[in-house]
Amino acid sequence: MSGGDCCAGERPPGGGLRAYPALPVWVVEDHQDVLPFIYRAIGSKHLPASNISFVHLDSHPDLLIPVDMPADTVFDKEALFSELSIENWIMPAVYAGHISQVIWLHPPWAQQISEGKHDFLIGKDTSTTTIRVTGTDYYFLSDGLYVPADQLENQKPLSLHVILINPTEALNSQEENGKAASAKRMKLNTDNTASIASASSSVVPGDLDHSSSSVKNKGIQNASTQNRTETLSECSASSSLRNSECPIREVVKDICQVLQKGDAYVLDIDLDFFSVKNPFKEMYTQEGLLDCVENRVHQLEDLEAAFADLCDSDDEETLQKWASYPGMKPLVQLVHSLKTRMESPDYEMVHQAGLTCDYMELPHHVSTEEEIEVLIESIKVLLKNMPKPTLVTVARSSLDDYCPSEQVDVIQEKVLNLLHSVYGTLDVHLDYSSSSSSV
Repeated sequence: MSGGDCCAGERPPGGGLRAYPALPVWVVEDHQDVLPFIYRAIGSKHLPASNISFVHLDSHPDLLIPVDMPADTVFDKEALFSELSIENWIMPAVYAGHISQVIWLHPPWAQQISEGKHDFLIGKDTSTTTIRVTGTDYYFLSDGLYVPADQLENQKPLSLHVILINPTEALNSQEENGKAASAKRMKLNTDNTASIASASSSVVPGDLDHSSSSVKNKGIQNASTQNRTETLSECSASSSLRNSECPIREVVKDICQVLQKGDAYVLDIDLDFFSVKNPFKEMYTQEGLLDCVENRVHQLEDLEAAFADLCDSDDEETLQKWASYPGMKPLVQLVHSLKTRMESPDYEMVHQAGLTCDYMELPHHVSTEEEIEVLIESIKVLLKNMPKPTLVTVARSSLDDYCPSEQVDVIQEKVLNLLHSVYGTLDVHLDYSSSSSSV
Protein backbone atom coordinates (compact mmCIF):
# COMPACT_ATOMS: atom_id res chain seq x y z
CA MET A 1 0.00 0.00 0.00
CA SER A 2 1.42 3.37 -0.91
CA GLY A 3 0.83 6.84 0.39
CA GLY A 4 -1.75 9.26 -1.02
CA ASP A 5 -1.93 10.37 -4.61
CA CYS A 6 -1.65 14.13 -4.37
CA CYS A 7 1.43 13.97 -6.58
CA ALA A 8 1.12 10.40 -7.81
CA GLY A 9 1.48 9.91 -11.53
CA GLU A 10 2.50 13.50 -12.17
CA ARG A 11 6.20 12.78 -12.36
CA PRO A 12 7.71 9.32 -12.98
CA PRO A 13 10.63 8.18 -10.85
CA GLY A 14 14.13 8.64 -12.19
CA GLY A 15 14.88 6.51 -15.22
CA GLY A 16 16.34 3.08 -14.58
CA LEU A 17 15.88 3.08 -10.82
CA ARG A 18 15.29 -0.23 -9.09
CA ALA A 19 12.38 -0.78 -6.70
CA TYR A 20 12.57 -2.38 -3.26
CA PRO A 21 10.18 -5.33 -2.66
CA ALA A 22 9.12 -3.65 0.61
CA LEU A 23 9.80 -0.15 1.88
CA PRO A 24 13.11 -0.24 3.80
CA VAL A 25 13.20 1.56 7.16
CA TRP A 26 16.62 2.03 8.71
CA VAL A 27 16.58 2.83 12.43
CA VAL A 28 19.85 4.10 13.93
CA GLU A 29 20.87 5.73 17.17
CA ASP A 30 22.99 8.74 16.09
CA HIS A 31 21.46 10.65 13.22
CA GLN A 32 24.56 10.88 11.02
CA ASP A 33 24.59 7.07 10.85
CA VAL A 34 21.67 7.10 8.37
CA LEU A 35 23.87 8.61 5.64
CA PRO A 36 25.71 5.34 4.75
CA PHE A 37 22.33 3.68 4.07
CA ILE A 38 21.33 6.54 1.77
CA TYR A 39 24.66 6.19 -0.06
CA ARG A 40 24.13 2.42 -0.25
CA ALA A 41 20.74 3.02 -1.93
CA ILE A 42 22.45 5.34 -4.42
CA GLY A 43 25.09 2.69 -5.11
CA SER A 44 22.45 0.00 -5.68
CA LYS A 45 20.52 2.35 -8.01
CA HIS A 46 17.44 2.45 -5.82
CA LEU A 47 18.11 6.19 -5.48
CA PRO A 48 19.49 8.40 -8.26
CA ALA A 49 22.99 9.82 -7.86
CA SER A 50 21.63 13.36 -8.02
CA ASN A 51 18.47 15.46 -7.65
CA ILE A 52 17.23 13.68 -4.52
CA SER A 53 14.68 15.43 -2.31
CA PHE A 54 15.07 15.07 1.44
CA VAL A 55 12.05 15.36 3.77
CA HIS A 56 13.49 15.89 7.24
CA LEU A 57 11.29 15.73 10.38
CA ASP A 58 13.39 16.88 13.31
CA SER A 59 13.59 19.34 16.18
CA HIS A 60 16.99 20.34 14.77
CA PRO A 61 17.89 21.34 11.19
CA ASP A 62 21.15 19.30 11.13
CA LEU A 63 22.27 21.64 8.33
CA LEU A 64 25.61 22.81 9.66
CA ILE A 65 28.94 21.88 8.03
CA PRO A 66 32.12 20.37 9.51
CA VAL A 67 33.95 23.69 9.87
CA ASP A 68 37.50 22.56 9.09
CA MET A 69 36.80 19.55 6.85
CA PRO A 70 38.35 19.89 3.36
CA ALA A 71 35.56 20.01 0.78
CA ASP A 72 37.07 17.16 -1.26
CA THR A 73 36.50 14.79 1.67
CA VAL A 74 32.94 14.28 0.39
CA PHE A 75 34.32 12.27 -2.52
CA ASP A 76 35.84 9.68 -0.16
CA LYS A 77 32.88 8.00 1.55
CA GLU A 78 34.72 6.37 4.42
CA ALA A 79 36.70 9.51 5.22
CA LEU A 80 33.49 11.54 5.04
CA PHE A 81 31.50 9.28 7.39
CA SER A 82 34.28 9.50 9.99
CA GLU A 83 34.13 13.32 9.94
CA LEU A 84 30.39 13.74 10.48
CA SER A 85 28.37 14.35 13.62
CA ILE A 86 24.69 14.77 14.42
CA GLU A 87 24.42 18.42 13.38
CA ASN A 88 26.35 18.45 10.09
CA TRP A 89 25.69 15.32 8.01
CA ILE A 90 23.19 16.57 5.39
CA MET A 91 25.07 19.45 3.75
CA PRO A 92 28.10 17.37 2.66
CA ALA A 93 25.67 15.17 0.69
CA VAL A 94 24.31 18.36 -0.89
CA TYR A 95 27.81 19.51 -1.86
CA ALA A 96 28.55 16.03 -3.25
CA GLY A 97 25.65 16.62 -5.65
CA HIS A 98 23.24 13.99 -4.34
CA ILE A 99 20.59 16.13 -2.60
CA SER A 100 19.05 19.17 -4.29
CA GLN A 101 15.96 19.90 -2.18
CA VAL A 102 15.70 19.77 1.62
CA ILE A 103 12.35 20.14 3.38
CA TRP A 104 12.79 20.68 7.11
CA LEU A 105 9.48 19.98 8.90
CA HIS A 106 9.76 21.20 12.47
CA PRO A 107 7.50 21.24 15.54
CA PRO A 108 6.44 24.55 17.14
CA TRP A 109 9.27 24.57 19.71
CA ALA A 110 12.05 24.40 17.08
CA GLN A 111 12.75 27.78 15.47
CA GLN A 112 16.42 27.71 14.47
CA ILE A 113 15.86 28.76 10.83
CA SER A 114 13.25 31.24 9.65
CA GLU A 115 10.11 29.91 7.94
CA GLY A 116 9.82 29.81 4.17
CA LYS A 117 11.97 29.05 1.16
CA HIS A 118 15.71 29.66 1.18
CA ASP A 119 17.59 29.34 -2.12
CA PHE A 120 21.36 29.56 -1.88
CA LEU A 121 24.62 28.02 -3.09
CA ILE A 122 26.94 25.57 -1.40
CA GLY A 123 30.49 25.16 -2.64
CA LYS A 124 34.20 25.02 -1.97
CA ASP A 125 35.66 28.15 -0.38
CA THR A 126 38.63 29.06 -2.56
CA SER A 127 40.51 30.60 0.38
CA THR A 128 40.12 27.75 2.90
CA THR A 129 39.16 24.75 0.64
CA THR A 130 36.32 24.02 3.11
CA ILE A 131 32.60 23.80 2.37
CA ARG A 132 30.73 27.06 2.74
CA VAL A 133 27.35 28.56 1.74
CA THR A 134 25.87 31.81 0.51
CA GLY A 135 22.91 31.37 2.90
CA THR A 136 22.46 34.41 5.12
CA ASP A 137 20.12 33.06 7.79
CA TYR A 138 21.51 33.50 11.32
CA TYR A 139 21.77 29.72 11.55
CA PHE A 140 24.64 29.85 9.03
CA LEU A 141 26.05 33.23 10.04
CA SER A 142 26.48 32.25 13.68
CA ASP A 143 28.73 29.33 12.70
CA GLY A 144 30.77 31.44 10.29
CA LEU A 145 29.64 29.42 7.26
CA TYR A 146 28.72 32.32 4.95
CA VAL A 147 30.92 33.47 2.07
CA PRO A 148 29.97 35.48 -1.05
CA ALA A 149 29.23 33.51 -4.21
CA ASP A 150 32.36 34.71 -6.03
CA GLN A 151 34.44 32.98 -3.35
CA LEU A 152 32.90 29.55 -4.05
CA GLU A 153 33.90 27.02 -6.68
CA ASN A 154 32.11 23.79 -7.64
CA GLN A 155 28.86 25.51 -6.69
CA LYS A 156 25.68 23.50 -6.12
CA PRO A 157 22.26 25.13 -5.67
CA LEU A 158 20.16 24.11 -2.67
CA SER A 159 16.46 24.79 -2.23
CA LEU A 160 15.67 24.68 1.51
CA HIS A 161 12.05 24.76 2.63
CA VAL A 162 11.37 25.35 6.34
CA ILE A 163 7.81 24.39 7.29
CA LEU A 164 6.09 24.37 10.68
CA ILE A 165 3.95 21.39 11.68
CA ASN A 166 1.41 22.78 14.14
CA PRO A 167 -1.37 20.30 14.94
CA THR A 168 -3.12 22.33 17.67
CA GLU A 169 -5.90 23.80 15.50
CA ALA A 170 -6.66 20.44 13.91
CA LEU A 171 -6.96 18.81 17.34
CA ASN A 172 -9.32 21.47 18.70
CA SER A 173 -11.52 21.41 15.61
CA GLN A 174 -11.56 17.62 15.60
CA GLU A 175 -12.89 17.59 19.17
CA GLU A 176 -15.52 20.23 18.37
CA ASN A 177 -16.63 18.44 15.20
CA GLY A 178 -16.77 15.14 17.07
CA LYS A 179 -19.16 16.63 19.63
CA ALA A 180 -21.26 18.26 16.92
CA ALA A 181 -21.51 15.03 14.92
CA SER A 182 -22.55 13.09 18.04
CA ALA A 183 -25.26 15.64 18.81
CA LYS A 184 -26.59 15.44 15.24
CA ARG A 185 -26.67 11.65 15.34
CA MET A 186 -28.56 11.70 18.68
CA LYS A 187 -31.15 14.08 17.23
CA LEU A 188 -31.49 11.95 14.08
CA ASN A 189 -31.98 8.78 16.10
CA THR A 190 -34.65 10.46 18.26
CA ASP A 191 -36.49 11.87 15.23
CA ASN A 192 -36.54 8.54 13.39
CA THR A 193 -37.63 6.58 16.44
CA ALA A 194 -40.59 8.98 16.71
CA SER A 195 -41.39 8.47 13.00
CA ILE A 196 -41.46 4.69 13.36
CA ALA A 197 -43.64 4.94 16.49
CA SER A 198 -46.03 7.25 14.63
CA ALA A 199 -46.26 4.77 11.75
CA SER A 200 -47.01 1.94 14.17
CA SER A 201 -49.82 3.88 15.90
CA SER A 202 -51.62 4.39 12.57
CA VAL A 203 -52.04 0.61 11.95
CA VAL A 204 -55.66 -0.63 11.75
CA PRO A 205 -56.07 -3.76 13.96
CA GLY A 206 -57.99 -5.62 11.25
CA ASP A 207 -55.12 -5.27 8.78
CA LEU A 208 -52.43 -6.78 11.00
CA ASP A 209 -50.56 -8.72 8.28
CA HIS A 210 -50.63 -5.82 5.81
CA SER A 211 -49.82 -3.28 8.43
CA SER A 212 -46.90 -5.37 9.70
CA SER A 213 -45.46 -5.28 6.22
CA SER A 214 -46.22 -1.57 6.02
CA VAL A 215 -44.50 -0.86 9.31
CA LYS A 216 -41.52 -2.96 8.22
CA ASN A 217 -41.26 -1.11 4.94
CA LYS A 218 -41.60 2.27 6.59
CA GLY A 219 -38.99 1.24 9.13
CA ILE A 220 -36.59 0.29 6.32
CA GLN A 221 -37.38 3.55 4.52
CA ASN A 222 -36.82 5.57 7.67
CA ALA A 223 -33.63 3.65 8.44
CA SER A 224 -32.44 4.30 4.91
CA THR A 225 -33.25 7.98 5.29
CA GLN A 226 -31.48 7.98 8.62
CA ASN A 227 -28.38 6.36 7.14
CA ARG A 228 -28.28 8.84 4.26
CA THR A 229 -28.75 11.76 6.65
CA GLU A 230 -26.08 10.48 9.03
CA THR A 231 -23.72 9.93 6.11
CA LEU A 232 -24.29 13.51 5.02
CA SER A 233 -23.71 14.80 8.54
CA GLU A 234 -20.52 12.72 8.77
CA CYS A 235 -19.39 14.09 5.40
CA SER A 236 -20.11 17.57 6.68
CA ALA A 237 -18.12 16.89 9.82
CA SER A 238 -15.35 15.36 7.73
CA SER A 239 -15.35 18.42 5.49
CA SER A 240 -15.09 20.66 8.53
CA LEU A 241 -12.21 18.55 9.80
CA ARG A 242 -10.48 18.85 6.46
CA ASN A 243 -10.89 22.60 6.67
CA SER A 244 -9.48 22.59 10.18
CA GLU A 245 -6.52 20.62 8.88
CA CYS A 246 -5.86 23.22 6.22
CA PRO A 247 -2.42 23.97 7.68
CA ILE A 248 -1.47 20.29 7.19
CA ARG A 249 -3.24 20.17 3.79
CA GLU A 250 -1.35 23.27 2.71
CA VAL A 251 1.87 21.67 3.90
CA VAL A 252 1.09 18.63 1.72
CA LYS A 253 0.51 20.87 -1.27
CA ASP A 254 3.78 22.75 -0.71
CA ILE A 255 5.77 19.54 -0.22
CA CYS A 256 4.31 17.94 -3.34
CA GLN A 257 5.32 20.95 -5.40
CA VAL A 258 8.88 20.61 -4.12
CA LEU A 259 8.98 16.85 -4.70
CA GLN A 260 8.01 17.39 -8.33
CA LYS A 261 11.45 18.92 -8.86
CA GLY A 262 13.29 15.82 -7.68
CA ASP A 263 13.61 12.31 -9.11
CA ALA A 264 13.12 10.48 -5.78
CA TYR A 265 12.86 11.31 -2.12
CA VAL A 266 14.01 10.07 1.25
CA LEU A 267 11.79 10.40 4.32
CA ASP A 268 13.94 11.08 7.37
CA ILE A 269 12.53 11.13 10.92
CA ASP A 270 14.32 12.01 14.13
CA LEU A 271 12.30 10.77 17.08
CA ASP A 272 13.14 14.00 18.93
CA PHE A 273 10.70 15.67 16.52
CA PHE A 274 7.98 14.41 18.88
CA SER A 275 9.71 15.18 22.19
CA VAL A 276 13.07 16.86 22.72
CA LYS A 277 15.48 17.82 25.48
CA ASN A 278 18.32 20.29 25.51
CA PRO A 279 20.87 18.05 27.27
CA PHE A 280 23.11 21.01 28.02
CA LYS A 281 20.47 22.43 30.34
CA GLU A 282 21.18 19.60 32.75
CA MET A 283 24.97 19.82 32.53
CA TYR A 284 25.38 22.93 34.63
CA THR A 285 25.00 23.34 38.34
CA GLN A 286 23.46 26.55 39.65
CA GLU A 287 26.97 27.73 40.52
CA GLY A 288 28.19 26.92 37.02
CA LEU A 289 25.35 28.91 35.47
CA LEU A 290 26.15 31.94 37.63
CA ASP A 291 29.82 31.74 36.60
CA CYS A 292 28.81 31.51 32.94
CA VAL A 293 26.55 34.56 33.20
CA GLU A 294 29.21 36.55 35.08
CA ASN A 295 31.84 35.80 32.43
CA ARG A 296 29.42 36.75 29.66
CA VAL A 297 28.61 40.06 31.36
CA HIS A 298 32.32 40.91 31.60
CA GLN A 299 32.80 39.96 27.94
CA LEU A 300 29.95 42.22 26.84
CA GLU A 301 31.32 45.08 28.94
CA ASP A 302 34.75 44.70 27.30
CA LEU A 303 33.21 44.58 23.82
CA GLU A 304 31.14 47.70 24.47
CA ALA A 305 34.19 49.59 25.74
CA ALA A 306 36.35 48.40 22.85
CA PHE A 307 33.89 49.49 20.18
CA ALA A 308 33.44 52.84 21.95
CA ASP A 309 37.22 53.33 21.75
CA LEU A 310 37.21 52.37 18.07
CA CYS A 311 34.59 55.03 17.37
CA ASP A 312 37.15 57.59 18.62
CA SER A 313 40.20 56.00 16.99
CA ASP A 314 40.74 52.74 15.15
CA ASP A 315 44.53 53.01 14.86
CA GLU A 316 46.90 50.12 15.55
CA GLU A 317 47.70 51.32 19.06
CA THR A 318 44.02 51.11 20.06
CA LEU A 319 43.67 47.71 18.39
CA GLN A 320 46.72 46.23 20.09
CA LYS A 321 45.53 47.50 23.47
CA TRP A 322 42.26 45.62 23.17
CA ALA A 323 43.89 42.57 21.58
CA SER A 324 45.75 42.04 24.88
CA TYR A 325 42.43 41.41 26.66
CA PRO A 326 41.35 37.76 27.07
CA GLY A 327 39.39 36.56 24.03
CA MET A 328 39.69 39.86 22.15
CA LYS A 329 42.38 38.99 19.57
CA PRO A 330 39.81 38.36 16.77
CA LEU A 331 38.87 42.05 17.07
CA VAL A 332 42.05 42.98 15.15
CA GLN A 333 41.14 40.77 12.19
CA LEU A 334 37.55 42.10 12.22
CA VAL A 335 38.66 45.75 12.10
CA HIS A 336 41.19 45.09 9.33
CA SER A 337 38.49 43.30 7.32
CA LEU A 338 36.04 46.18 7.79
CA LYS A 339 38.60 48.79 6.75
CA THR A 340 39.29 46.99 3.47
CA ARG A 341 35.57 47.18 2.64
CA MET A 342 34.70 50.71 3.77
CA GLU A 343 36.51 53.95 4.46
CA SER A 344 34.94 54.74 7.83
CA PRO A 345 33.28 51.73 9.48
CA ASP A 346 30.37 52.45 11.83
CA TYR A 347 31.69 50.53 14.84
CA GLU A 348 28.62 51.17 16.96
CA MET A 349 26.43 49.57 14.29
CA VAL A 350 28.87 46.62 14.02
CA HIS A 351 28.68 46.10 17.79
CA GLN A 352 24.86 46.17 17.81
CA ALA A 353 24.71 43.76 14.87
CA GLY A 354 27.08 41.40 16.68
CA LEU A 355 24.79 41.33 19.71
CA THR A 356 21.95 40.02 17.52
CA CYS A 357 24.05 37.25 15.93
CA ASP A 358 24.13 35.00 18.98
CA TYR A 359 22.63 31.65 17.97
CA MET A 360 19.40 30.80 19.77
CA GLU A 361 19.20 28.18 22.47
CA LEU A 362 18.60 24.55 21.51
CA PRO A 363 14.93 23.50 21.64
CA HIS A 364 13.69 21.90 24.84
CA HIS A 365 10.16 20.49 25.05
CA VAL A 366 9.42 17.21 26.77
CA SER A 367 6.04 16.35 25.27
CA THR A 368 3.08 14.84 27.06
CA GLU A 369 1.61 11.57 25.82
CA GLU A 370 -1.26 13.52 24.27
CA GLU A 371 1.10 15.89 22.44
CA ILE A 372 3.04 12.97 21.01
CA GLU A 373 -0.17 11.32 19.84
CA VAL A 374 -1.41 14.52 18.20
CA LEU A 375 1.88 14.94 16.33
CA ILE A 376 1.72 11.30 15.22
CA GLU A 377 -1.80 11.85 13.84
CA SER A 378 -0.70 15.03 12.07
CA ILE A 379 2.20 13.24 10.39
CA LYS A 380 -0.17 10.43 9.43
CA VAL A 381 -2.40 12.93 7.59
CA LEU A 382 0.71 14.31 5.94
CA LEU A 383 2.14 10.99 4.75
CA LYS A 384 -1.19 9.61 3.55
CA ASN A 385 -1.43 12.50 1.12
CA MET A 386 2.15 12.34 -0.11
CA PRO A 387 3.74 9.90 -2.56
CA LYS A 388 5.65 6.94 -1.18
CA PRO A 389 9.35 7.56 -0.43
CA THR A 390 12.12 5.34 -1.75
CA LEU A 391 13.33 4.62 1.75
CA VAL A 392 12.83 5.85 5.31
CA THR A 393 15.56 6.67 7.81
CA VAL A 394 14.87 7.03 11.54
CA ALA A 395 17.19 8.31 14.29
CA ARG A 396 16.53 7.55 17.97
CA SER A 397 18.83 10.32 19.34
CA SER A 398 18.39 8.98 22.87
CA LEU A 399 21.90 8.15 24.07
CA ASP A 400 22.86 11.82 23.81
CA ASP A 401 19.55 12.61 25.54
CA TYR A 402 18.00 14.73 22.80
CA CYS A 403 15.02 12.37 22.62
CA PRO A 404 14.09 11.59 26.26
CA SER A 405 15.32 8.07 27.04
CA GLU A 406 12.15 7.31 28.99
CA GLN A 407 10.02 8.08 25.90
CA VAL A 408 12.11 6.94 22.94
CA ASP A 409 10.89 3.32 22.75
CA VAL A 410 7.24 4.34 22.90
CA ILE A 411 7.75 7.01 20.24
CA GLN A 412 9.64 4.57 18.02
CA GLU A 413 6.84 2.02 18.27
CA LYS A 414 4.26 4.68 17.37
CA VAL A 415 6.32 5.85 14.38
CA LEU A 416 6.81 2.32 13.03
CA ASN A 417 3.09 1.59 13.47
CA LEU A 418 2.32 4.84 11.67
CA LEU A 419 4.60 3.92 8.75
CA HIS A 420 3.03 0.45 8.58
CA SER A 421 -0.51 1.90 8.53
CA VAL A 422 0.37 4.22 5.66
CA TYR A 423 2.71 2.10 3.54
CA GLY A 424 1.85 -1.52 4.39
CA THR A 425 4.67 -4.07 4.67
CA LEU A 426 7.97 -2.58 5.82
CA ASP A 427 11.49 -3.97 5.77
CA VAL A 428 12.64 -2.67 9.16
CA HIS A 429 16.33 -2.70 10.09
CA LEU A 430 17.07 -1.88 13.73
CA ASP A 431 20.69 -1.02 13.10
CA TYR A 432 21.32 0.23 16.62
CA SER A 433 20.59 -3.27 17.94
CA SER A 434 21.99 -5.28 14.99
CA SER A 435 18.63 -6.90 14.22
CA SER A 436 16.00 -6.48 11.54
CA SER A 437 12.43 -7.49 10.83
CA SER A 438 9.53 -7.15 8.44
CA VAL A 439 6.22 -5.81 9.70
